[in-house]
Amino acid sequence: MLKQGLELKQTQKLSPLQIQTIKLIELPTQELEQRIRKELEENPVLDESVAKEQDDTEDGPREVSLSDYKEDDSIPSYKLRVNNYGKDERPQYNTFSVKESFTQSLMDQLGFRNLTEHQHSVAAFIIGSLDDDGYLRRDISSLVDDIAFRAGIETDENEVMDMLHVIQEFEPAGVGARDLRECLLLQIRTLKQTPDVANARKILENHFTEFTNKHFQKIMSRMGISEQEMKAAMAKILKLNPSPGGQIDDSYNDQAQQIVPDFVLTMENGELKLTMPRFSIPELRVNKKYANILMEAANSSERDKKEAATFVKKKLDSAKWFVEAIKQRHNTLESTMKAIIDYQKEYFTDGDEAHLKPMVLKDIAEKTGFDISTISRVVNSKYIETPFGIYSLKYFFSEGLENQDGEEVSTREIKKALQECVDAEDKHKPLTDDQLVDEMSRRGYKVARRTIAKYRDQLNIPKARLRKEL
Repeated sequence: MLKQGLELKQTQKLSPLQIQTIKLIELPTQELEQRIRKELEENPVLDESVAKEQDDTEDGPREVSLSDYKEDDSIPSYKLRVNNYGKDERPQYNTFSVKESFTQSLMDQLGFRNLTEHQHSVAAFIIGSLDDDGYLRRDISSLVDDIAFRAGIETDENEVMDMLHVIQEFEPAGVGARDLRECLLLQIRTLKQTPDVANARKILENHFTEFTNKHFQKIMSRMGISEQEMKAAMAKILKLNPSPGGQIDDSYNDQAQQIVPDFVLTMENGELKLTMPRFSIPELRVNKKYANILMEAANSSERDKKEAATFVKKKLDSAKWFVEAIKQRHNTLESTMKAIIDYQKEYFTDGDEAHLKPMVLKDIAEKTGFDISTISRVVNSKYIETPFGIYSLKYFFSEGLENQDGEEVSTREIKKALQECVDAEDKHKPLTDDQLVDEMSRRGYKVARRTIAKYRDQLNIPKARLRKEL
């Protein structure tokens, strides 16, 4: 039997201003400026002008605000300007982590090789296929097909391998490796071939599985070397870099190789002071020419002028929403950061990780009155410069657990204690997870074994067997 019914649902439709604000809140400082530049290019109603006011004279240009005109459908008046930067017209950014592009470094080295144009193109494609850590994690046969389809270059597996071997001779040593073993071998072959290096090379070539599982006795027995020789060979291997691409950082994908803090926290006369870095957000004003078109068309019956007025009104509304969204973004970020500082005041006073309180998005949402989704957008991709270093806002958020006194402590404090336990252990007899539970208990933390295992993985701490040293 088919039933029919009427269901009433209440939905909330976001206004253009709300949509614009949500989009801008997600942007970090540097991307915001780029977004404003883009809006200036696309919206002819917006003009970038200097902060200095111009006198209204008959001869000179006059800036027009929306309050200068009215239209039949009552467009709200709004002065289209925003000025949230300081006296310096173009202050310097605080930029960090600006490094040479990993890909560009390899391409520069490729340019010094005596290759044909065809070989150069194949090698360049291989370089572009490397991961950020410098590895080639692509099957050679699929790479041949990819070069043909995407670059229109016919090649074969032999040529790709030849060009890969060329790249594997580049700096940093180990680049272009297809797995960890090959990466380490590429590096060990560049060293002076002493007896210790020779033993290290044999270990990597012939006993890699035993090496990764730390079965040292098996290796010594099969190679016929002493414990002292084994230790010397291991010392050579442990000095190698398992991630050669990390030496020249390309983790920002070339387009964004710097971090510009969205907030700066300083201590002045014993008080915490929060500022938002001054940057070149241009002052936005209505373009006089377009405003005049709208005013002229307000009482006109001519169809083309009416259409022009409709176009300009649409652009004016867009400009109004954009400028208001910038202001709301600024206020939202500032309110959220102040709430985080207030919540974690003890930490921000001395920078001691042990003073970081458990804090989740809901805590800050309740302090500010914003939605959790808004707090999440503010926190994402934002950084603060403090007297103790530069931190992502995500750093300050963590769940909480109880210690043996029933007090809630942050998971970050527990992880720090766990790391200290591992650092202090006897590496000849590393602590098992059960022993770590006991050690943490002696330090006053109630932590289950599965929690120890989870935090150990998050801290990239291997199992006890893999932490064992000779």
